[in-house]
Amino acid sequence: MFDLDKWQEVLHTLRRNKLRTVLTAAGVLWGIFMLVLMLGFGNGLERGVMQNMVGFVSNSVYVWGQRTSKPYQGLAPGRRIRFTTQDIQAIQSSVSGIAALAPRNQLGGWQDGNNVSFGSKTGNFGVMGDYPELIEVDNIEVVEGRFLNRADMDDRRKVTVIGQHVREVLFEPGRSPIGEYVKIRGLFFRVVGVQRSSLPGQEGERGNSTLYVPFSTFQVAFNNGNRVGWFAVAAHPDVPGPELEAAMRRALSVTHRVHPDDKQAFGSYNAAEKFNRMQSLFIGVKAFIWFVSIATLMAGALGVSNIMLISVKERTREIGVRKTLGATPAAIVWMVLQEAVVLTVLAGYLGLFLGVVALEAVASLVPAGSGPLAAPSVDLNVAVIAAAVLLVLGAVAGVAPARQAAKIRPVVALRSE
Repeated sequence: MFDLDKWQEVLHTLRRNKLRTVLTAAGVLWGIFMLVLMLGFGNGLERGVMQNMVGFVSNSVYVWGQRTSKPYQGLAPGRRIRFTTQDIQAIQSSVSGIAALAPRNQLGGWQDGNNVSFGSKTGNFGVMGDYPELIEVDNIEVVEGRFLNRADMDDRRKVTVIGQHVREVLFEPGRSPIGEYVKIRGLFFRVVGVQRSSLPGQEGERGNSTLYVPFSTFQVAFNNGNRVGWFAVAAHPDVPGPELEAAMRRALSVTHRVHPDDKQAFGSYNAAEKFNRMQSLFIGVKAFIWFVSIATLMAGALGVSNIMLISVKERTREIGVRKTLGATPAAIVWMVLQEAVVLTVLAGYLGLFLGVVALEAVASLVPAGSGPLAAPSVDLNVAVIAAAVLLVLGAVAGVAPARQAAKIRPVVALRSE
């Protein structure tokens, strides 16, 4: 049952030496404040980094040709690896676990633009030759019309899907580009769709400034022959990305006569591996934050315990009087534990409140999409865990002083000065 007198007595005891109480509580307050602050910034950093990867399908793999670094089968190192359409069949026949295979070509060099016009308006944009399967690998969002399909490939149709920025530059606001014809290097392509990239930063800008034409049409229209720039692949859900990447490297090493141990011949990007690394990194960061914060809180709890020991020594005569009047050792223990828990919890919740206020202030200053740091915040689970930690630390801090108080003998206590 709630005993108001006992709680008033606890608060009176804490107010009796205000400076000592404040200094003792400061250690616990600072520990919980830093815990909330570090967890909040850790969550903000994690969300910011993951937002930067949101446009990548987590099971996607990209492979491109580079230069060999080792001699093999009589061939000298330094050979340039160039993919062809024959590699498509080689990959399909020897690599299992592929959900979608999208060979890709780009008009011009890497990041080079091409003059694209509609009527009197002209812009400089990237032009890609792609398979319809690309939409399963790059997670492309079609906002109007459709994406490339198999009929476009089979009939070598002169159609294109344009990026959102291409639409804004070439077409008047409110005018639908679907069915209109844009000119790429003197050739007209009918617009069948508009896509928007979900990637942030420069990658997103590049995607929104790109036109996609069927791979087969690209080969003929731009005299690209049987060349393939690189491969974009999506793995089956039950196939690890690194396993698929290794299988593709092996298959391409056979067709291009590359030494099995030559790591330089092919470049690759494995989204799954990057996701796993990031997740492992943030698990480690959170573990470190909790370790540092718990250590700080334990230091604060140790301060509370020491102060309570001093308080017990100063109140030896009072405790002796209580025992003489019939107070049991359990009542004395509970009295001291109450004081330790109240001091710890009050300081801790004040630190929790100040931490949340500080995070909200910082979050209001962080604009959306501001690089790798999103708005810092903590969830309800952190508050619940912090409350549990505070209760435990408060009880632990009061154990030693409570036991010391319970051992005091009334006769000795009444003679103490």
